[in-house]
Amino acid sequence: MNLSIIDAMNISTLVTPMIRQTLSADVYSQLRDLLMSGRVMPGEKLSLRTIADALGVSVMPVREAVHRLVAEQALEMAANRYIRVPVMTVSQFREITSIRVNLEGQAAARAAELVSPKALQKIENIHEEFCKEFAQSAPDESRLIALNKELHFAIYNQADMPILLQIIESLWLRIGPIINYDLRSGTERVIERVQAGHHARMVGALKMHDSVAACESLQDDIQSAADFILNTGALIVADAIKPVEAD
Repeated sequence: MNLSIIDAMNISTLVTPMIRQTLSADVYSQLRDLLMSGRVMPGEKLSLRTIADALGVSVMPVREAVHRLVAEQALEMAANRYIRVPVMTVSQFREITSIRVNLEGQAAARAAELVSPKALQKIENIHEEFCKEFAQSAPDESRLIALNKELHFAIYNQADMPILLQIIESLWLRIGPIINYDLRSGTERVIERVQAGHHARMVGALKMHDSVAACESLQDDIQSAADFILNTGALIVADAIKPVEAD
């Protein structure tokens, strides 16, 4: 597990510098996206100064944004005052996965009933970009991760259930650093293009306005990735072991 501090050079490639001294909401939005899309890993540490430097802002709005994310349990403040991406236990991961299967499946089913031709075209375009990246000899994991999140939420947005969407976003905020592990270069699921197959079935169900198939294909996608993560033992810790504070 990588416990190294993300330096200013690395984080600068993951965020967009602000043009002006920004409000904490702007910083919060960028950090939130990093967590939801899984571009930071469980156990990774950040400092307020490093984040501020990468965004081109003062420390104050970063501190305010971080406090919001700590309250949402998306980040944690370690004893040495570093901010860390939480490490999840197996039982926590199983619980959130179970909730996601039900709620995101419901969103996909509803989306299949309501999806507009324009939205469907957008979803198909995202899927095509996802497949093109997969077809590369060395797929760009950052792009795969971003497109995966974009595709899922393009579908969920079509459910026209804003409260459900907020709940799903809060789940991704907690589990985002883990769920995209299977999209990282080198895993057999990338080589076998497993995720692309699940997405193809989702898109096909949406085109047919088949709510049952949309729900099942989405649930299969979530459960398949979760099973892979559990079987590899990656990024999560046994329930009897508490995450150790890094120096």
